[in-house]
Amino acid sequence: MNKVLEYKYIDREKSWLAFNARVLQEAGDHSVPLLDRLRFLGIFSNNLDEFFRVRFAAIRRLSLTGISGEKYLGGISAQQLVKDITEIVIQQQSESLRILNIIENELETKNIFIITESDITIEQEIFLKDFFIQKVSPELVTIILNDLAEFPVLKDTSGYLAIKLVMNKNSEVRYAVIEIPKMINRFVVLPSNNEKQYVILLDDVIRHNLSNIFNIFDYKSVSAHMIKITRDAQLDIDSDLSKSMIEKISLSVKDRRIGEPVRFIYDQLIEEDTLNFFLDKMKIVSTDSIIPGGRYHNRRDYMNFPNLGRYDLLYQTNDPLPIPGLSLEGSMLEKISEKDYLLNAPYQSFSYLTKFLREAALDPKVISIKITLYRLAKNSQIISSLINAAKNGKKVTVQIELQARFDEASNISYAEQMQLEGIELIFGIKGLKVHSKICVIERMENDKIKRYGFISTGNFNESTAKVYTDVTLFTSHQQILKDIMRIFEFFDINYRVHRYKHLIVSPHYTRTRFVKLIDREITHALAGRKTHIKLKMNSLSDFAMIDKLYEASKAGVKIQLEIRGICSLIPGIPGMSDNIEAISIVDNYLEHSRIYIFGNAGQTEVYISSADFMTRNLDGRVEVTCPIYDQGIKNELIDNFDIGWKGNVKARFHSYKLDNKYRTRNHNPIFRAQFETYKYYQKKQEEVVPDKEKV
Repeated sequence: MNKVLEYKYIDREKSWLAFNARVLQEAGDHSVPLLDRLRFLGIFSNNLDEFFRVRFAAIRRLSLTGISGEKYLGGISAQQLVKDITEIVIQQQSESLRILNIIENELETKNIFIITESDITIEQEIFLKDFFIQKVSPELVTIILNDLAEFPVLKDTSGYLAIKLVMNKNSEVRYAVIEIPKMINRFVVLPSNNEKQYVILLDDVIRHNLSNIFNIFDYKSVSAHMIKITRDAQLDIDSDLSKSMIEKISLSVKDRRIGEPVRFIYDQLIEEDTLNFFLDKMKIVSTDSIIPGGRYHNRRDYMNFPNLGRYDLLYQTNDPLPIPGLSLEGSMLEKISEKDYLLNAPYQSFSYLTKFLREAALDPKVISIKITLYRLAKNSQIISSLINAAKNGKKVTVQIELQARFDEASNISYAEQMQLEGIELIFGIKGLKVHSKICVIERMENDKIKRYGFISTGNFNESTAKVYTDVTLFTSHQQILKDIMRIFEFFDINYRVHRYKHLIVSPHYTRTRFVKLIDREITHALAGRKTHIKLKMNSLSDFAMIDKLYEASKAGVKIQLEIRGICSLIPGIPGMSDNIEAISIVDNYLEHSRIYIFGNAGQTEVYISSADFMTRNLDGRVEVTCPIYDQGIKNELIDNFDIGWKGNVKARFHSYKLDNKYRTRNHNPIFRAQFETYKYYQKKQEEVVPDKEKV
């Protein structure tokens, strides 16, 4: 057997890096519009930043203990993994620079020029002089480093110019650092009098004005090269019982800015003495990931590259469609009382979710609202609706996850707003993140309480709903909603383990229930009955669940996996996973839905979930998986999966080689899954006969 296949699993970190390589493939894909290719380059960089702050930092901490960690890492030592990751990332960084250079050259053929300070014309000089004085200079933080008793803390969310000044007197060398302001758009659009459009990076505007910044020094030369630090983002939560949870998280987030450095990126043209000065002062040692890069870092900013009015160089935007039979103008509760409805964003309008909450906030018969919140939009309409409900006398209970990584500060701010409005807040359970996406309202009807609610695979976030694919079930199924009420009881009294009649809830039941569902398919297969498993998720890395899927494959169960990100399972290996195929779709939208389909010998069962098959989701978080009972919605979710499975443009195979090989078309017509999904919902809308036409 191939040496790689001595292991049963692909390392999750390497699999994640392969996912990010798929994002980079989109940046390099000539069929993707040019400005969207820049956006993918920004997403690639942003993903890598978060990877180093979280996953690489954790592996590095393990490696420094001297423990190999092979049991937890699927057969590879932490020390070796740190080296392997660094090698892969250096290669990916080099590839991203190559792609950026190609994109910039292609932009020039479209009369868009990204220039440096050496290309500035006289007319542009006049504009930039005023721009620097009025906008940039007041925002600059410049620190002379030589004489400081303590080296300043460089933030891992910022980019810096490392400055070397060589003085006229005795050729003395002074070093400084300039933080590139984040309050100013990184890309400065220059005025143009012709068809050509010019953009200059803020970094180069600063470089152009170095003489202005350092004019009090008598120097003979000055140079500036970009550096960037990434720090360990682990939160250390204070155990002081006298502090509130908000205080503890707030302090921990502040401490994150001085976390241990885990990656240092530098312009490879920097002088050696300047590089060594910064490495020494920042105590960056050889065990850290020191990566040579290009002239610019923080390429995540390319996600916000100005569109310049060039919509011909962007993907065509599709307006979100209505849900057939469910109007945003009438009462949603009235409709949901009759049947379940499914929202599939961004193909359909996320406004249904905010409309549901706005209606509940105003309805005199609604007496309470309970909801879980994980990641929220800036200026969240969800929060506004909940505050509105509280002002209207509803009892509003919000479980808000203060430890939603990198959203802690935002969630703390929202929590404080809601507290001021009298909303009851629940801050989670010790040792468990609450990742479920649930809401239930109580309404008095005929002197009895009737419940309505929704369960989702994604966050209640208007911003990400424009680019993340997620499904949300609106229901008045009283037993499902009673289960949701039990979950909120668990938040209050979490030493009591509840039983749920319909929902599958982590950390108590999800693993065992999915194992039983897979075992049932194995039993069907061994009995010669038709059987299959179709799973769509973000990540699959739990070894026990992978082993169970291997067992099902050996029994003859046909398994199809649509996994956007990490896939530690190795498909298609004789004697182990012959019956498993696994693909990843990376396209204009971020695939985020979790849809689980079990053939059950023709009695198909379908579930939606907030949980991936990762150990943290199964055992370390509060997650909710919901069965789908409405046959029309069942069929719709199966169709959604099958459309994705037929994709032959943006679908890549998962394999032990981690080579991101595209699925071949084999003379079949182009079938782009996300485009076809939108067409599917267009067709469903066209099939709905308006009420007026029925008369």
